[in-house]
Amino acid sequence: MSDYKNISDYPKNIPIFPLEGVLLLPKSRLPLNIFESKYLKMIEDVLATEHRFIGMIQPKSNKKNDLDTTLRLNNVGCVGRLISFTETEDSRYLITLSGISRFNYIKKVDTFKPYIKAEVDWNNFRNDGLLEKLPTSFNKNDFLEIISEYFKITNLQTDWESLKKADDELLINSLSILCPFENDEKQALLEAKTIKERVAILTTLMEMSIKAETTFGPLQ
Repeated sequence: MSDYKNISDYPKNIPIFPLEGVLLLPKSRLPLNIFESKYLKMIEDVLATEHRFIGMIQPKSNKKNDLDTTLRLNNVGCVGRLISFTETEDSRYLITLSGISRFNYIKKVDTFKPYIKAEVDWNNFRNDGLLEKLPTSFNKNDFLEIISEYFKITNLQTDWESLKKADDELLINSLSILCPFENDEKQALLEAKTIKERVAILTTLMEMSIKAETTFGPLQ
């Protein structure tokens, strides 16, 4: 297996899976249910490559003009390596991506494929393969209390013992993926430069939801 910690080995062009509200982060895992024909073809093509990379990226929200259906992608996405693959009896693919590195989307590459292939740049994210730790000033118990309150109001379930034992980066990234934030909020979490910045965004988003619940009642 190639060493995917060396960005010089990463391909310049990768298949892109644009998906709203879905977040992949380095060193995290994302399960996906693939059923559209163009993405079934993408998975088949990816399985034939050495790196098995798929770029996850969110489309930009189109609030200004609902009549404009042009697909515009955010500038930053995250590539995952396809590490698990199962074909169902009804011709769907159940896959798991392992987050490798974020990337900057440059432009669409013309191909005869039914899915998007894009030119990407990895240089701004050279440290994505390194393990990050939170500063010693970080109070994990206080943070877990905020998580507990947030999970209550959103009816999310989790394994608390596993959360308490999780490494800093795994904890923060898993929560960023799991929590039902808005698309722009997910994008902010993805683009955070450090785990310290990501945990600050995550904490703010959860506290805002808790405050809204307390002030206005359930947001249902």
